[in-house]
Amino acid sequence: MSQPSDTSEELLSRILAGEAPAFAEVVRLQQRSVYSLALRMLGDRQKAEDLAQEVFLQLHRNLATIESGRHLQFWLRKVTANRAIDRLRRESRVETLPLEAADGVADEGSDADPILRRRLRALVARLPPAPRAVVLLRYQEDLDPTDIARALNMSIHTVKSHLKRSLAALRRGIEAAAQDEVRSPT
Repeated sequence: MSQPSDTSEELLSRILAGEAPAFAEVVRLQQRSVYSLALRMLGDRQKAEDLAQEVFLQLHRNLATIESGRHLQFWLRKVTANRAIDRLRRESRVETLPLEAADGVADEGSDADPILRRRLRALVARLPPAPRAVVLLRYQEDLDPTDIARALNMSIHTVKSHLKRSLAALRRGIEAAAQDEVRSPT
């Protein structure tokens, strides 16, 4: 059985040596991140679970292409984001679920304004699939624009353009909500 101190590099070499428990350990270590990104992209728990399962099945089929622990994390983010974008493009309507009810989502910290957080989640969920992926990879996964461009097969200029336009749209949405609050206080 693998030890929690195993690095991704050690786990990867154990997987390539044919140790099935090492793959299970990688899934255990990475499932929260994959599920969280899928949930924020898709806005539906069941769809996010299905997508995460598809990502790990694809990982199992492509293990020989994974070069390192760092590449593994990059690969998982890339595949999760791209599969989510593809799914969103196929669907005519995206259903959203309040993320505060979701299990396994990365914690955002308790000192943040919960109303603002809820509004931002709703605004991010309304972004088109590709810009939503860019915003989530930048601000949830903390990837720099160069890594996002590689993960989503976009030019760095497209990534920066998506970030700029998306942040402007999010600001406008927050400002509009604040003005609505001022006009109709409860």
